[in-house]
Amino acid sequence: MKLALTHAIPPKINDCQLTHLERQPIDLKLAEEQHAAYCDTLRSRGLKVIELDVNTDYPDGLFVEDIAVVLDELAIMANPGAETRRGEVPGIEMELAKYRDISRIEAPATLDGGDVLVVGKRVFVGLSIRTNRMGAGALQRILKPLGYQVHTVRVKGVLHLKSAITAIDEATLLCNPHFIDSAPFANFRLVTVAANEPWAANALPVGGIVLLADGFPFTAEKVTRLGYRVQLVDIREIQKAEGGLTCSSIIFRADN
Repeated sequence: MKLALTHAIPPKINDCQLTHLERQPIDLKLAEEQHAAYCDTLRSRGLKVIELDVNTDYPDGLFVEDIAVVLDELAIMANPGAETRRGEVPGIEMELAKYRDISRIEAPATLDGGDVLVVGKRVFVGLSIRTNRMGAGALQRILKPLGYQVHTVRVKGVLHLKSAITAIDEATLLCNPHFIDSAPFANFRLVTVAANEPWAANALPVGGIVLLADGFPFTAEKVTRLGYRVQLVDIREIQKAEGGLTCSSIIFRADN
């Protein structure tokens, strides 16, 4: 069975960290409704959703993906680049320890899970304002003995790597090439987002479909034409907090 670990919307989400977006008021009730619909969508695709509330005092506590990288073999607890988010780690670790052995990224290395794209045994780590080279190196030292190949990717103009590129399947990536160095992805089929939808690259494949954020119709049409089943999910309030589809959950198998 696959699990989706999620977190309730923090009451203080309007105080969230922002780096590339201007602050806009977030409607807390609407954000809660959109997040509930997101969780229902995951359930409809056969996932068991576990919704935590351990980090409600942290404005960014919704974005659990940043706190850990979960693979079949283990869970790696991040050391978030934003110091104010580091208190989120213990609560998420307590839950993940029920399913995986735990490794950790230790300071001065920093790493956000949103900067880590795993495609089979290839792991791409975005060098961003949140993840430094020491973080990428620490992750490589943990994963190399397990047979993973770790590659670094320069990120510019967006918060995380997965704001710029995500996997639709193990051979195809959806990306905005203006935000990253595309060279490390030379062996993949790259599908570029529509020119007028620069923020559309955050896709979440689950249960035989590709979830895309509502509001990017041209990119959705492009992915559909390639033969994928696409479902749109409205996360507009969560996007105001620089969030996306992938960062609101950690999806992994529970039967390892």
